[in-house]
Amino acid sequence: MVSEITPLMIISKLEQYDYAGATAIASVMLVVSFLLLLAINALQAWTARRHGRSE
Repeated sequence: MVSEITPLMIISKLEQYDYAGATAIASVMLVVSFLLLLAINALQAWTARRHGRSE
């Protein structure tokens, strides 16, 4: 499990009929992706305000 990617982990959980585990992994990844998008948008807005450009 050193270099296992998330989709492979989800598929292996589904093959083992561990639907709760697969759902948990997918939900965590969904929340992480939304947090990254929020952080990137906030950083872009902050950079635009700092350099005097309007959004």
